[in-house]
Amino acid sequence: MSVYGLIGKKLAHSFSKKYFTEKFETEKLSSCSYELFELPTIDKLTQLVRTLPGLAGLNVTIPYKEEVIPMLDEVHDKAREIGAVNVIKVCNGKLTGYNSDYFGFKKSLINWLDEPGKIRALILGTGGASKAVIAALKDLSISYQLVSRNPEKGNLSYVSLKKTPEIIKSHHLIINTTPLGMYPQMDSAPDLDYSLISDKHYLYDLVYNPEITRFLETGLNSGAKVKNGSEMLHLQAEKSWKIWNQR
Repeated sequence: MSVYGLIGKKLAHSFSKKYFTEKFETEKLSSCSYELFELPTIDKLTQLVRTLPGLAGLNVTIPYKEEVIPMLDEVHDKAREIGAVNVIKVCNGKLTGYNSDYFGFKKSLINWLDEPGKIRALILGTGGASKAVIAALKDLSISYQLVSRNPEKGNLSYVSLKKTPEIIKSHHLIINTTPLGMYPQMDSAPDLDYSLISDKHYLYDLVYNPEITRFLETGLNSGAKVKNGSEMLHLQAEKSWKIWNQR
């Protein structure tokens, strides 16, 4: 039996288990299973690998995409460049880290935007998920600004966005990489002046549950084009499967 799974702190509403369980059933992969492994701290990963001899691969979610890196034997070049890992291949006890979030986000953005290089972006949030977004935007030659509640040097704050409305007016792609609006806290949304959103804007939310977050709903009400994280999730999941099975 080959065991795959997801590690994170709280996994009650996981996309991955449902996705891979259905995939294994559809493709008649009866020797494969996908499980959820809630880890109170990332150092519990060592024990998990040691006690599960059939473990072949893991996905990594909040808050461990960055914390897991020192625990790996090897990190793929792109994941090292990004600074975050969301896929681990387990082979003979050796752990190798990859980033399929980057692939999923980049491909979904290409599928959505007509001329990616001609737009400027705001990235809301600076956590592990934002790192894959940054790498994809760089590769697509999309200029961007990071927005954070506690901004580091060179980044923007939500307060500064409200004080300088020209920023939102000139950055037509706004990407939410925070968990704000995710089930069950569906009433929350990034603290923006949504009156500045127009039909020239594209709002992308990495959150996929619910399908339309308050962030996206507000954009729709202003005529903006919106996209949630569902396609990205499917693309990154299939990329994970390829990584686990590559020789």
